[in-house]
Amino acid sequence: MQHSRRKFIQQTGQFALAAGLFGTLPLELIAAQRNYISPNDRIGVGLIGCNGMGFVDLQSFLKNDQCFCAALCDVDNNVLTRRKADLEKAGLPAPKLYKAYQDLLADPAVDLVIIGTPDHWHCLMFLDALSAGKDVYVEKPIGNSIVEAQTMELAAARSGRVIQVGQWQRSQPHLEEAQQFLSSGKLGRVRSTKAWAYVGWKSSIPKAPDGPVPAGVDYELWLGPAPKRPFNPNRFHGNFRWYWDYAGGVMTDWGVHMIDTVLQFMEPEMPHTIMATGGKLGYPDDAQETPDTLTTVYNFRDFTLTWEHMMGIGLGNYNRGQGAAFIGENGTLVISREDWEVIPHNKAIEAVPSQKAKNSFGLDLHVQNFLEAVKVKEPEAAKATIGIGSRACIVSQMGNIAYRSGQALHWIAEKGKFEEKEANGYLKKKYENGYKLISEK
Repeated sequence: MQHSRRKFIQQTGQFALAAGLFGTLPLELIAAQRNYISPNDRIGVGLIGCNGMGFVDLQSFLKNDQCFCAALCDVDNNVLTRRKADLEKAGLPAPKLYKAYQDLLADPAVDLVIIGTPDHWHCLMFLDALSAGKDVYVEKPIGNSIVEAQTMELAAARSGRVIQVGQWQRSQPHLEEAQQFLSSGKLGRVRSTKAWAYVGWKSSIPKAPDGPVPAGVDYELWLGPAPKRPFNPNRFHGNFRWYWDYAGGVMTDWGVHMIDTVLQFMEPEMPHTIMATGGKLGYPDDAQETPDTLTTVYNFRDFTLTWEHMMGIGLGNYNRGQGAAFIGENGTLVISREDWEVIPHNKAIEAVPSQKAKNSFGLDLHVQNFLEAVKVKEPEAAKATIGIGSRACIVSQMGNIAYRSGQALHWIAEKGKFEEKEANGYLKKKYENGYKLISEK
């Protein structure tokens, strides 16, 4: 691909304005706003995992004239045909369709890859994409274990490819404003922070019997390195994240986002002590495995972080369903995806009323940042680098491990493991069905 950097920046700047005005757009409107781009300047995007957030990511890429969907990959042929039809209905070119992601990676028309699969597939696909010489946009959390996150970070550093992790709050301008306020020192010393997600929309999952694999689904391929189990609709597609085989529940779904904001603002070393308590307290008899209620306390060198999540309750701390708070000697800085404000504790600072986000849908800006980093071939130009994604993933996984082991944990940073032997059993997933990590070969 031959690109003009100046021309690209002008185009992305114009797009950013449009993103702020429109947020999410129907595919038909996205297609109608696209301008002709010479084939030599086009960027072929390949999407692996088309059912949920992956397709949302693809739409943000397609808002840029230079990007086109070169290929789609999914183990569910029903999803593939539906997404192909969505693109064609909007008047966009029909992509190539693949069931095996390795075939998509071998397609020379694919310049960069979006990984939007369930979490248990992220690591292997990511490593293979790097080996194929692709730049990668990978959904969060980057992996389904601490060892996966560590392995991915090392592999990315060796590859020199540009990586963007889907922690798109990093690209929201109002968070940059809030970070500047924190950096001013007006809050005084911050020794306590909070992060939370109250997932009011998430209801109970009734238990369901195992059943036949739906027509068109390659279930063995969907399982991949996860344990072999009979097909159950509760564990498939969107519900996968509530089962330990494939994901880590709210802790690694929302926790990765909100904890990342604390890590971004405080820039700490890794926590040295982690404790967690909770369980299935809201829906004790339903089908999900991961806790619907959890409180985790991390002790960093200079401050503490308390994580909270609850399912079925929509309003959390400071009247926000999700957010982060930085509690200083003079006041508290409260942040959400929609706004930020400062609540004074004394007369040393004045209140800052809620400052609304000018573009709460930061995904579009996040994609633009990734494309610019790809253009200039600078991995560190991405706002959510693999190192950032790895750190947020590891800290979130620590919370789950503290909960599952039932222990107060002590992290040995130089060794990348816990003092507690039982907890170290959770550091990596056992790969099954013939799959192995590259580091294990």
